Amino acid sequence: MTALAPESLREQLMSRRYEPNVAAVNELCDSLQSVKPHTEVPYVDPMHDIDECRIISLYSNIGEADPSGFITAGDDDAATRMLGIQWKLGLRPEFVMPWNVHPWHTPGEVNGKFTPDQISSGLKPLLKFLALVPRASVIVAHGTEANRLANLLLKTEVPMIWRRGLKTYKVRSLSGRAFAGTPARQEQYLEEMRVVYADAMARTGLAKAAS
Repeated sequence: MTALAPESLREQLMSRRYEPNVAAVNELCDSLQSVKPHTEVPYVDPMHDIDECRIISLYSNIGEADPSGFITAGDDDAATRMLGIQWKLGLRPEFVMPWNVHPWHTPGEVNGKFTPDQISSGLKPLLKFLALVPRASVIVAHGTEANRLANLLLKTEVPMIWRRGLKTYKVRSLSGRAFAGTPARQEQYLEEMRVVYADAMARTGLAKAAS
């Protein structure tokens, strides 16, 4: 069987971005883009599910937007690490959903280190996103910017947060300097993340894969 070329895969995913299981979130992405012309807001991959989602992976989206047009954990290494964590734990994609700290990207430009204002500007979109995934009660914040936005979120007086008993976990980014070190050190970082995601799964009633 011939593998799909990257462009064909992108087209296939784009054609499915308004399927019922992700439509509301991707329509939110469209509305966020419309308020900031000349930007792009990556979509959520249609393998996820707004009704089943229990855990949010919040990414500090430093760098360029992924060519796929969808939210990713970062570069290819980061995406591979995230998939490895999910596979080892048996965390299926319908139970977790990605979101970016600062939803907007300028095409062809790299997002540098976010200013406090840029991080703050991600709060309202995050609240709107959370309102669309009613069963999500855990946020795993990857990286400094995501940790700061998670802190802002917990300081807001929005009933939805305490009504859900929303819990945030703070972990390192999956790429860049945050993941520098020897292979043994990197494996330690991954194990720390696996522990966090395993705890998040237990908290939300998801069974971990048998070892």
